[in-house]
Amino acid sequence: MVVGRGEGGQDGSRKMSGADAANTPWMPNRRQVLELTAASAAAALVPWRAPAARASEGGARHGLSVFGDLAYPPDFAHFAYVNPEAPKGGRLVWTAPSWAYNQNALTFNTLNGFVLKGDAPPRLELLFDSLMVRALDEPDAIYGLLAHSVTASDDGSRYTFHLREEARFHDGTPVTADDVAFSLKLLKEKGHPNIAQTILALENAEADGPHDVTLTFAESRSRDLPLVVAQLPVFSKAYYEANDFSASTLERPLGSGPYRIGRFDVGDFVEYARDPDYWGKDLPTIVGHHNFDVIRIDFYRDSDVAFEGFKKGRLDFREEFSSKKWATGYDFPAVADKRIIRETFPDDRPSGAQGFFLNTRRPHLADPRVREALIYAFDFEWSNTNLFYGLYTRTHSFFQNSDMMASDLPGAGELALLERFEGKVPDEVFREPFSPPTSDGSGRDRAILRHAAGLLREAGYSLEGGVMRRSDGTPLTIEFLEDSPLFERIVLPYIGNLKRLGIEASFRLVDPAQYQLRLKDYDFDVTTRRYTMNATPGEGIRRFWGSAAADAPGSDNLSGIADPVVDALIDIIVNAPTREELTTAARALDRVLRAGRYWVPQWYKPVHTVALWDRFGWPDKKPRYDFPVETTWWYDKQKAERLDSDA
Repeated sequence: MVVGRGEGGQDGSRKMSGADAANTPWMPNRRQVLELTAASAAAALVPWRAPAARASEGGARHGLSVFGDLAYPPDFAHFAYVNPEAPKGGRLVWTAPSWAYNQNALTFNTLNGFVLKGDAPPRLELLFDSLMVRALDEPDAIYGLLAHSVTASDDGSRYTFHLREEARFHDGTPVTADDVAFSLKLLKEKGHPNIAQTILALENAEADGPHDVTLTFAESRSRDLPLVVAQLPVFSKAYYEANDFSASTLERPLGSGPYRIGRFDVGDFVEYARDPDYWGKDLPTIVGHHNFDVIRIDFYRDSDVAFEGFKKGRLDFREEFSSKKWATGYDFPAVADKRIIRETFPDDRPSGAQGFFLNTRRPHLADPRVREALIYAFDFEWSNTNLFYGLYTRTHSFFQNSDMMASDLPGAGELALLERFEGKVPDEVFREPFSPPTSDGSGRDRAILRHAAGLLREAGYSLEGGVMRRSDGTPLTIEFLEDSPLFERIVLPYIGNLKRLGIEASFRLVDPAQYQLRLKDYDFDVTTRRYTMNATPGEGIRRFWGSAAADAPGSDNLSGIADPVVDALIDIIVNAPTREELTTAARALDRVLRAGRYWVPQWYKPVHTVALWDRFGWPDKKPRYDFPVETTWWYDKQKAERLDSDA
C-alpha cells in the first residue's frame, strides 16, 4: 500500500520505490491471538507455492512475479513506459506527494529513512539499489538490478540471487553478496517495524562467494515474500559496521543508487544529486529513468504557503489534493498565459481506502454500533457539493476502484470461504456488503441522524441535557487529530452533525512531529489516512489489518483491528495460488472489514490532478500501477528557455 495526501492535504498514501508499500511490514505484539486457530486452519487449506516465474526449469531467471507472467523477455532493452532517449539535466523542485516508513513530508531531522526513530525526508530510497525492481506496468513483476538473475529451489524455500560484478557503492567499493546478506539481517533486526516484521519468515541470508547470495525462507512464508525481500535496500556492510544503523543522524549515508544526498538544510529542503557515474545507468531496468540532475524536496508546514511558493515559481510541480484549490485556485496569470499547465493522468491502481479511521483501542469506540453512528453522521453528499465541487465519488470499500471490491450478494467462491467462519462473523457478511448511507445532501439529514441516535441508544447511551452520556454519566467525546489546518473545513461540518447527536466533538491541530508521535503511540480518537492498495495484495496487508499489528508501535493498523477471521482471510490472500482465488478472498475480506465499521469512508477520484511550470517532458505512456514523476520525467531545455523568455 501507498501513503500520500488526501483531500485537504491530509496524510494519506505512502509510496515506496523498491519495496512496494503494500509489501511493507509490521511488528508482532500481544494481540496475535495465537490461541485462536481460525487463521492457521484457513491457511492450511491453501497450499503455498513459489512464484510461478521462479526458475522451475532449473535455470536462472531474469525476473519474478507472483503468478508467473513476465511481460518482458530476458533481452529486453528498457521498460515500455520510459523514454530511452530522455535528456539528462535540470532540476525538479517540489513537495513530496507520498512517502514511506519514518519519512515526513512536512519536516525532517534525520537522513536515516529505514528505522522508526526520527523524521526522514521522502525519497531516501533513491540512494540505494535493491536486488530487483518493479515493472510498473505489471501487477507485481520484478526484474534484475543488483542481481542479473535468480534461481529458486523447487519447493520455493531458497532463492539464490546472482549479482552483477560491476555493481558499486558511491565510494567505489563493490557491492557483494556479503553486503546483501548483512543488509537483510540488519533490516530484520533493527529496521523500521514496517520492514522488520514483514520479513520475519526470512530465516537466513548467506553469501555463497562474492556474487551469489542465498535467501532461505520459513515454511510459513507468504507467497510474495521473496519478491518483497528482493526489493529492499542494500547497504554497505563496511559502512554500517562503523556507523550505528539505528541512530538518528544527519550524516550522508553511503549508497549505491542513482542519487546521492546533495545540499540540505534541516527541516527546510533536501537535494538529491544524480550520480553521473552511477554504475547501473545502462541496465534495461534503469534506462530512461533518473533524468533530473537534482531532485529537490522543499518542506512547508502550511499547504497554503506551499501553494503560494508554487505560484511564484519556487516549486515546479504540484499534485493537487484539494478540490477547492483545483476548482477555484488556479486563476492567476501564470495559468492564464500557459506558463503553468494543468494536466490529469489516469490512476488505475486500486484506490484503496481514504477515511476517518476510528481507534477501537479507545473504550468509547470499541462498540461497532457507536462507530456506525459516526459513519451515519458524516454527510458526504453535502460535502461533495459544497466543499469538493462535485469532483469526488464516495468510497465504500477497502479495495475501491478494483475487482477486489465486494458488491451485491457474495458469489459461490466467497460463500465457500465465509461459511468456514459462520458464527464468528456478523450475519451481514452473507448479504450485500455494508455501505455508508446516501443523504439528502442537506448537511443535516434528519432520517440518517435519527438512525445514528438509535444506534447510540442501543450501545447504552442516552441524551441528557443535550449531551450523549453513558449510564455512569460519562459524556461521549470525539477528538479529530490532524496536522493540516486545511482539513478543518471538512471536519467542522461533520462535528456539527455529531453535536446534533449530543456528541462532544473537537478538532485538534498539532505540529507534524507531535502528530507522528501520537500516531505511533495510537494516542488519538479519529484521524484521516489514505491507503492505495497494491494490485496484488501481499504480506504487507497484515500491517494494516492484521492482529499482530494492532498494538505494534508505528504500524498502519490505525483502527486496532484484531480479528482472527481477518487474519485467516489475510493468510488466504497472501497464499492464494491464482489471481482468481486472490480476488475471491479479497472480496470476502472486504465484507468482513466493512462489517467491522472500523472507519468512516471518505472519497476518491481515479485521476492524478497536477499543475506544473511548463519546462518538463514525460513519456507518452504512463505505467498503470504508479505515477513515477521523479524517476521517468525529464527537464525539457527548449521549453525552459521559452518559459524564461516569456517571464
